[in-house]
Amino acid sequence: MMRIVLPTDFSGNAFNAIAYAARLLEDTTCVFYLLHAYTPPIYRVDYTLGSPGELGLPDDYKYSAEAELEKTRKRIKAEFDIPKHEYVVHAAFNTLEDEINTVVNNENIDLVIMGTQGATGAKEILFGSHTVHVVNKAIVPVMAIPSNLKSIPLRNILFPTDYEIDFSKRDLECLLELSKPGESIVHIMHVSTPEGLTPQQKKNKSKLEKLMQGQPCQFHDLPDQELVEAINAFQQEVPVDLLVMVKNKHSFLERLFVEPVIRNIGLHCKVPFLVLPHTAN
Repeated sequence: MMRIVLPTDFSGNAFNAIAYAARLLEDTTCVFYLLHAYTPPIYRVDYTLGSPGELGLPDDYKYSAEAELEKTRKRIKAEFDIPKHEYVVHAAFNTLEDEINTVVNNENIDLVIMGTQGATGAKEILFGSHTVHVVNKAIVPVMAIPSNLKSIPLRNILFPTDYEIDFSKRDLECLLELSKPGESIVHIMHVSTPEGLTPQQKKNKSKLEKLMQGQPCQFHDLPDQELVEAINAFQQEVPVDLLVMVKNKHSFLERLFVEPVIRNIGLHCKVPFLVLPHTAN
């Protein structure tokens, strides 16, 4: 059974991500936590002392959020009445990223699935600010779903790597759960450098090959170029259904978040983006 957090601000983009999750995991037994975190625009004195509910005082924001969450729960159940799926509503006075991590720790969460579009709706924005904060602080995998994307089978999963990370089975657990043998091919892509692989990179690649045994996968070595260009070039040859990258303090994913060029990657706006946290061995 998978336990998944579905953050929502009650927008159409957020519901699209919830619907995507329901379709994607229709054959998997899941408990979904519909989560809304709120911070009132004008703080009352009771909020400075903690949530009013903790003090036995009325909390109108919480009541309103819980009512909206219940509407969302009924809507998703009506549109996708999947017996294997259970929905739990959760509203809290907190920042979104901190409340997600609280629920992750308390409920043994496996994955967070959320929409990507920012408040401005600008097409050049890869992630909205909420998504960026969640990805940066998340201690479990986060899947970001583009606006208006309908669920499609994950036939081709692109996993770029520089072989700098010594992966563990735990690092790849979510990827292997989502990729179904017989239906999905994981394309492991490496951009070659003139120097070639170091001994440690070769060791990490060999370990990754062993970890992927049992899952159909193909290894690709592309000529030396920018990673962004390589991803887009690969997309021209193979229709990618999911982009997977690993985040740790030394990974190129960390650098991509602060490079302006990322805003111009059309690929990222078209397919789901799964960010895996790296657990140091």
